[in-house]
Amino acid sequence: MRILIIDDERSIRNTLKEILEFEGHEITLAEDGESGISAASEGNFDAIFCDIKMPKMDGIEVLEKIYAQGIDSAVIMISGHGSIDTAVECIKKGAFDFIQKPLDLNRILITLKNATEKTELIKETRILKKKVSRVPEMIGESKALTLIKDMVERVAPTDARVLVTGANGTGKELVAKWLHEKSLRSSMPFIEVNCAAIPSELIESELFGHEKGAFTSAIKQHKGKFEQADGGTLFLDEIGDMSLAAQAKVLRVLQENKLTRVGSDKDITVNVRVVAATNKNLKEEILKGNFREDLYHRLSVIVIHVPSLSERIEDIPLLVKHFLTQICTEAGKPVMQIDDDAIVELQKNPWGGNIRELRNVIERLFILSNGKITLNDVKTFASPGI
Repeated sequence: MRILIIDDERSIRNTLKEILEFEGHEITLAEDGESGISAASEGNFDAIFCDIKMPKMDGIEVLEKIYAQGIDSAVIMISGHGSIDTAVECIKKGAFDFIQKPLDLNRILITLKNATEKTELIKETRILKKKVSRVPEMIGESKALTLIKDMVERVAPTDARVLVTGANGTGKELVAKWLHEKSLRSSMPFIEVNCAAIPSELIESELFGHEKGAFTSAIKQHKGKFEQADGGTLFLDEIGDMSLAAQAKVLRVLQENKLTRVGSDKDITVNVRVVAATNKNLKEEILKGNFREDLYHRLSVIVIHVPSLSERIEDIPLLVKHFLTQICTEAGKPVMQIDDDAIVELQKNPWGGNIRELRNVIERLFILSNGKITLNDVKTFASPGI
């Protein structure tokens, strides 16, 4: 177990260190609040003992700054000048417990055991919440993103078909998921199909299903994505890459709410809301003869355009901190800090890969930076083309 002790009295630091090392714990010492905060942010401590009365920065301020940084360690406050009011204030600000000096060995060990158990529960709960949460948050406060959020709120409760446009990596899939999550269909399936990833000869079977023996490899009956999404939402990603033959059949389903499996002549009725997405200009694809105009009009009752990251650079600081928190949490590490000038430098990047590229760069910086992300780290590891 890793434990940090913050106390300006050398005798207290050393006494606690000897006691806890005897119990098999790994101890780090800090002689004042500033060095304590620095150590807490760089190390993944299970518990922190912090004195209240210290020069320059008192323990309560240290406590506030530790939790402001999102550090999960249980903080145990210690003081030789304690009062009930002080103890209550510490607990209100997030301290696990308050121990008065002179320190009692049994009290220290029991409190430490309880504190670390609580820390483990907090970490487990965060992981479980992450697993249970079905849809990631749409991060940003820019005008462009605010308009998208407002559009989602208005459109989601309806059954209107939505076409989501935008470059690769901008978050089109996330918009589709939120349309489903905020709809009356949210308890039903959300089924995704990447039209660009499925060979043209298999797309019809994938979308509409097939009967046993319909073709050589059809060894059993298969329900297509439309049937799987019955009652819910079908997300057709990169629909601009769908073959014209498949487009015609999708059009029929949208018109009649009926489909026919490959190898069958029986109609199957489905109730599906379709959300489509593309990184192509479908109007240009229509002129080239690559996309059906009638299908375009069926799909584009509502069009939501997701801007590139370079069009909303004011959201980059929020996205950076969000991804850092996410990545550090997944790694079981304290949230890594990033300098303001490093964020400014990140805002200068062109971000051709948009949100997806930004997250990858933040993960790279987390791995390669030494405890804190600096301007030099960004210039070294986050330049375009790296």
